Amino acid sequence: MFTGIVEAIGQITVVAAEADGRRLTIAADKVLDGMEVGDSLAVNGVCLTAVTIEPGLVTVVAVGETLTRTALGGLAEDSVVNIERPLAAAGRFDGHIVQGHVDGVATVAELTAEGDALRIRFAADPALLRYIAEKGSVAVDGVSLTVTAVGDSWLELVLIPHTLAVTTLGQRAAGDRVNIEVDILAKYVERLLEDRP
Repeated sequence: MFTGIVEAIGQITVVAAEADGRRLTIAADKVLDGMEVGDSLAVNGVCLTAVTIEPGLVTVVAVGETLTRTALGGLAEDSVVNIERPLAAAGRFDGHIVQGHVDGVATVAELTAEGDALRIRFAADPALLRYIAEKGSVAVDGVSLTVTAVGDSWLELVLIPHTLAVTTLGQRAAGDRVNIEVDILAKYVERLLEDRP
């Protein structure tokens, strides 16, 4: 489990084709300290497994299913990514419950500066938006954020300067694709209501 509080920005150094996916090597600093092969790591909000670790480098594999359901297939060498390690049992819970199981992809539609903040509107599938509520939580590329507005085919977020500085979202442009994970509570509520007689 993750919280959507990004620990570091990593940089893709190698993208290599696999039989059913891609192997991504990511350069990062202290966030990898103490990490071992087999540990989980959220990369742009996608829970992946570390398959090799070297000083300052971690390699993960994204299989075909992951590439189909997320925006990871668009990563290339020199791409930057948000990185978060799983929440430690004794850790502080600051964001919201993020599983690293991406529900869909949205596209940056519009960016509007508001002083030092940035309002971003994302175009998204209505099937995804049904789980998103104004003032509710959503993870965008692994970043826990509060929804400021939602419509039939879009959602909006306002990013504060700190978020812009410590995540990749400040580098987004119109047309960019991002990973979206909705609040798990919304999905469980829907499932419970489906089973009612």
